[in-house]
Amino acid sequence: MSPVNAVGLGLLSPARDRSAELRSLAEDAAVALEGAPAEEIARWAAETFGDRFCVTSSMADAVLAHVVSRVAPGVDVIFLDTGLHFPETLKVRDTVAATMPVNVRSIRPRLTVGQQDGEYGPRLFNKSPDDCCFLRKVEPLERALADYDAWAAGLRRDESPTRANTPVVAFDAKRGKVKVNPIAAWSQADVEAYISRWNVPVNELFKKGFTSIGCWPCTRRTKAGEDPRAGRWAMFEKTECGLHT
Repeated sequence: MSPVNAVGLGLLSPARDRSAELRSLAEDAAVALEGAPAEEIARWAAETFGDRFCVTSSMADAVLAHVVSRVAPGVDVIFLDTGLHFPETLKVRDTVAATMPVNVRSIRPRLTVGQQDGEYGPRLFNKSPDDCCFLRKVEPLERALADYDAWAAGLRRDESPTRANTPVVAFDAKRGKVKVNPIAAWSQADVEAYISRWNVPVNELFKKGFTSIGCWPCTRRTKAGEDPRAGRWAMFEKTECGLHT
């Protein structure tokens, strides 16, 4: 057990409001685990939080789910099934569920796309993408994370300027939870090497000019030299869906 585990494990209060303890634990872990291999960061989270830890995945690829599954078989993997995903994305999800030692949980919005159209008008993603993202991603994630104290995300520092300072462990003050980013320091080359070594499922859209994949109405192919996330919400001054802000 790593020193940061020895400090944090077993000291978490059974009280419902543990924000101060979780914040302190996250701050200590961010320092202790900076520079550690992704597997070690994931192992720390799994050992520290047990079944109160989960992985979130957009199923652009299954790298993060695979990394965590190697040290925590049976871990819950949260997938936000917005009802607006590309078929290729759903194929990755189904492959992960069928072939990897994880428990995929597909979380749906409270409203179907049709119900949302009826309540807010058709194509809300064109009129107010922030509202659409909230209804179809942010609110479902809040519900999904209610059962956990910590969650892992696949954020990487090289993805965009807004993610350049992503810590390997942080306290998500908005949600009162620990957020773990095991592959934060990885480059795209690291990701590709891992995929090749372990034959990890990857979204087929990457072969068709996409470099960042979300819901189909708000995702386009990127052009040579563009930021990898330039194809997301390309018609709006928007770079994040709200899950990581």
